[in-house]
Amino acid sequence: MQRGNKTKKYWLWLAGLGAIGSILLLSECAKGPDALGTALPDVVDFNFHVKPILSDRCFKCHGPDAQKREADLRLDTKEGLFQALEKHKDQFVVVPGKPEGSEMWRRLNHEDPDQLMPPPNSNLSLNETEKTIIRRWIAQGAKYQKHWAFILPQKAPLPKVKNENWDSPIDRWVLAKMQDMRLEPNDREEWPRLIRRVCLDLTGLPPTEAVMKKFGADDSPANYRRLVDYLLKLPTFGERMATHWLDVSRYADSHGYQDDGPRTMWPWRDWVIHAFNTNMPFNRFVSWQIAGDLLPSPTKEMLLATGFNRNHKITQEGGVIQEEYRIEYVTDRTNTFSKAFMGLTMECSKCHDHKYDPITQKEYYELFSFFNSVPEVGLFGDISAVSLADPPRMYIHNATVRDTLPFINKKPTDTAVVMIMEELPKPRTTYILKRGQYDAHADSVQRGTPKAVLAFDKKFKADRAGLAEWLFSPKHPLTARVFTNRMWMEFFGTGIVKSSEDFGNQGELPTHPELLDWLAVDFRDNGWDVKRLIRQIVLSAAYQQSAAISKRKQELDPENRYLARGPRMRMSAEMIRDNWLATSNLINPEVGGPSVKPYQPEGLWEDMNPGRGPLMFYKQDKKEKLYRRSLYTFWKRTAPPPFMLTFDAPMRDYCTPKRTSTNTPLQALNMLNDPQMLEAARWLAANLLKKTGNGETAVSKAFERILARSPESSELKQLLAYYQMRRKELQTDKNRAEKMLQVGEVAQAKGVNPSECAALSEVVQIIYNMDETITK
Repeated sequence: MQRGNKTKKYWLWLAGLGAIGSILLLSECAKGPDALGTALPDVVDFNFHVKPILSDRCFKCHGPDAQKREADLRLDTKEGLFQALEKHKDQFVVVPGKPEGSEMWRRLNHEDPDQLMPPPNSNLSLNETEKTIIRRWIAQGAKYQKHWAFILPQKAPLPKVKNENWDSPIDRWVLAKMQDMRLEPNDREEWPRLIRRVCLDLTGLPPTEAVMKKFGADDSPANYRRLVDYLLKLPTFGERMATHWLDVSRYADSHGYQDDGPRTMWPWRDWVIHAFNTNMPFNRFVSWQIAGDLLPSPTKEMLLATGFNRNHKITQEGGVIQEEYRIEYVTDRTNTFSKAFMGLTMECSKCHDHKYDPITQKEYYELFSFFNSVPEVGLFGDISAVSLADPPRMYIHNATVRDTLPFINKKPTDTAVVMIMEELPKPRTTYILKRGQYDAHADSVQRGTPKAVLAFDKKFKADRAGLAEWLFSPKHPLTARVFTNRMWMEFFGTGIVKSSEDFGNQGELPTHPELLDWLAVDFRDNGWDVKRLIRQIVLSAAYQQSAAISKRKQELDPENRYLARGPRMRMSAEMIRDNWLATSNLINPEVGGPSVKPYQPEGLWEDMNPGRGPLMFYKQDKKEKLYRRSLYTFWKRTAPPPFMLTFDAPMRDYCTPKRTSTNTPLQALNMLNDPQMLEAARWLAANLLKKTGNGETAVSKAFERILARSPESSELKQLLAYYQMRRKELQTDKNRAEKMLQVGEVAQAKGVNPSECAALSEVVQIIYNMDETITK
């Protein structure tokens, strides 16, 4: 028995190392494409070469923030760059074509520390390459450009490429850039791996046995297109897409703050799933969430959609200052609007002019004013009131579901109440708040938008409906770019703009700017069709490439920004857990409905609770509720699901368009010991033994079920050896075998040998912990 325990620990330790190794390898790719493109450009572009330097080194003191600006000098505007010096009107910051006659160049190279810029005490400096770029830009005429993301996207002519298999618009742009970087594309991915990749990407689940049977024998492009179309029609597609949107919308099942009582927002989540499954145009999907209550003849579905703007935290702590918290709610809605739909970090401007982007504090409160007229209070009732939905709110009865909201998965005996938006008859006066303090009123403002992005035209109604119309104006430079970039991120792991949450001056530059603009314009011009956009991406040759990486490609492009290989990334927390449920056939396929409470360690809620309220204790669900998809796991803000947090899900306190990616020993420990994984392993083992009647055959079938491919001979040899060894050891320790088969709530299948089943379940655990299993 002792030898068996050590042997199992060794194998699981190796599997755990595989999981950590995968995480470490993927993390190594986070260093950026610095190996490429470090040569000095022949023609210097202001947006792509000069402004990133100025933004990092100069804007803090010479940027948009008037309160922090030194010497009344701005380097973030055309006027500031070419202005005369305050004390020497015959000298200029930049003289086009004359570096030596430009004060900027003189200050960058000055020997006097008092004259040198940036000043030594700032701990900022320019290296020789950066200085040369500045000099070359000036010498070439110092052409100024508006920030690239604030320029309206246009479709450039498609580049010509010689590879006939890379003929789609996406592939032409990708291959052209690849060739510029002296890279060559990989061959197409092996068919079973490609099936698994696209199933995970479009449904969040591995391919079912039925999918493999229907599509697995034919690897033709035509059959691949049929597979993609089939997956886009499944209800699991909407669940997959909703997972990302819940992060963006800061969805949770509790109010947040210290007391963190329960709320009922899951009907809004049901609507999100429904909207993606029915392919609601993105402009309508967003407009309803921003202003469904203000659009003509609003339906109950449109009202429900506005729950997006009520997903923010709400206090239930007695004694708070009402206006302080009401202002916090409006602030959250403002920040969420800017980040979710425009990819801008406007929250800085609540207290002062933005330090890096051309957004003033006044403009922040002009946008703020659109969300400042909801009939709400800072505290509707303390935790003892157990308010599941603070006003304004709507009730969803049986008749509501039957007649108008059939996609809501509500029990007939319950009435659901959900928070929505509503507008006061007379708008509140909005003031600039000094330092962002709720009671420090300065000048009043009218509703408006940042002029650097797009001024708010008088043709738009001055309310949230007008704001939604402004957001989808053909003249808006950001909306389509931001969403198409995030969809690209969902399928390639990194956006064309890596900083998908920040399209401002401090954000990353796009690796393929023409491709991003082409996708944005095409998306807009084709009715904001989300499924069409996604279909274009996954049908591209770039997406279908093998993820194999050569040493040269690892050195030249470790992060795969130039896409000379297929996407390869660790699965999300939801996908990892759902993979266990799906491959073991434990998964409950029910779509929608209230959130559920699966397994989690004891005492977590108690440790994070102030000692009052309905969510003091975690009461685990039973039976089929345990096996719902992870999308439906109850989300308590002060104590989110621990497995989700371990694998980088956000807290959902604020809008999070992009998850971080970390690697920690805790992740490997979770993979090795999570009761859901152990239960799935023993349930899959039992069913395979019953189906095959042979443990050796079951090992191969388990591998195929989990990884959607047959094991290589070396893989099968090692797994069979381990299975045979553990089966022999457990035959002499039947009590241990029986104990291993008791993990989890589902009853153990009858008619299987406990020793064989326990041994096979350990083999399944090893497969679940393989690098390949947790990677898509």
